[in-house]
Amino acid sequence: MMLRDLLTSEARFDERFGTLPVSGISADSRAVKPGFLFAAVPGAKADGLAFLPQAIAAGAAAVMAERAPSVPLPDHVALVNVPNVRRALALAAAKFYPRQPATIAAVTGTSGKTSVAAFTRQIWTALGHAAASIGTIGVITPAGEVYGALTTPDPVELHCIVDRIAGEGITHLALEASSHGLDQHRLDGLRIGIAGFTNISRDHLDYHGTLEAYLRAKLILFRELVARDGAAVIAVDHAFATEVVDAARGRGLRIIEVGRAARGIQLIDCVIEGFSQVLTIEHDGMRHQVRLPLVGAFQVENALVAAGQAIAGGGEAAAVFAALAGLVGAKGRLELVGRKSGAPIFVDYAHKPDALAKALDALRPYVRGKLVVVFGAGGDRDAGKRPLMGAIAAEKADRVPAPSGPRFWAGCPTPRRSVIAMRRSAAPWPVSKRATCCWLPARATRPVRSSGKKRCRSAIMRRSGKRLRLGGGHDGTAVDSRRHRGRDARGACRTAAAGRHGNFDRQPYRDGRRGLLRHQGRHT
Repeated sequence: MMLRDLLTSEARFDERFGTLPVSGISADSRAVKPGFLFAAVPGAKADGLAFLPQAIAAGAAAVMAERAPSVPLPDHVALVNVPNVRRALALAAAKFYPRQPATIAAVTGTSGKTSVAAFTRQIWTALGHAAASIGTIGVITPAGEVYGALTTPDPVELHCIVDRIAGEGITHLALEASSHGLDQHRLDGLRIGIAGFTNISRDHLDYHGTLEAYLRAKLILFRELVARDGAAVIAVDHAFATEVVDAARGRGLRIIEVGRAARGIQLIDCVIEGFSQVLTIEHDGMRHQVRLPLVGAFQVENALVAAGQAIAGGGEAAAVFAALAGLVGAKGRLELVGRKSGAPIFVDYAHKPDALAKALDALRPYVRGKLVVVFGAGGDRDAGKRPLMGAIAAEKADRVPAPSGPRFWAGCPTPRRSVIAMRRSAAPWPVSKRATCCWLPARATRPVRSSGKKRCRSAIMRRSGKRLRLGGGHDGTAVDSRRHRGRDARGACRTAAAGRHGNFDRQPYRDGRRGLLRHQGRHT
């Protein structure tokens, strides 16, 4: 493909390079190959122009940047000046990888994105469509699953994936739109026809600074990215839903409201039956009853948002609602992974205050003895949410075995300290009188991921007969700040529930705080 074919009218470059052949695109100088277009993206920690010598040495044929480099480029290398290199990169990637599924739904919100994307894919599959999903737990297609490190991949990787799965015959795609991805233009160039919204609560304030800025990033999906003749599916029972509705209306989108107060898909009644819920739903003047095989009120909402997306994509309402009876929860989302002495064991990805509260509230109706929660919260990002999560755990659980090691940030308050604060009279949060705390050992020289299995097994074996909930990574594993994957909490729970210690390999990793090569145990 020629250079001029990848650029928009805003790009400025020497016309003699217009027919320059481009063999690939990358914003990572380490991935550049001969003939590539290198995008010098300014980041929070480093400027892409600083890696220009490496990109040119690797064979870059053109460089795209917002300003000229301090050192002139070689005569054979084209310089493309753009006002916004992130957006230009995404649009170039969309042209380089042009194939896309006919129907694309993107969902945003603080919690529920992964479940909504997974449920939408499952509903479409039940309706006979070739469907896929992209998000926190990776890329899932009929051909298999591939784990991904980011909720919304970088634009080159995202468009490459979308092009590939479209070539494999995928016609319907559901994906997660994170606030980072929206703010950094990673989804630009996708032909999104359906936009979904779940909820907004505190998260990622280390990046956005304020809740208002966080909301503005979410609204980009409705104000700029979804097609003007598209649809918006909005859960209206939460704060800020009005702002989302206004943004969708300003774009001229067809709006499908979801929730108890909704005028689109209204939840009339919900009755718990074991680990299922019987829903009575009203849509377009018709009532439908369906048995949803999932736990928690938040999963009811996620399922209805997914149903709304399927209906917005042309699905017949009765068939869509009938498909809810066959939904399977996403990995690590309040997932029942085993039992010990009759006590169910759940793993959930909750890593923010609102999500932790919803998970514990969802399990409370099933508790006959005590509710035990083992949780953590990474300290190298939004440290402010850690004491909030400690308050929620102490208030809503009966026992809180709290890991004490922070993640690569010695100055942040640990979950253990947060829960201790709950137990003191000076604590400003309401504390359940029934909540007690026990401490599990932590090794300060290791990331939190390195001690998950022993803690999980210890907690399960000592709390036999009580309901236990554990936090984990995207799919139930612990992940450190450099996206390294650690122990599988889901596997650890299953091992402990079966009364087995498991086998361990010794896998090396580098401790980010001390720069020392250490080892961590991985369950086989």
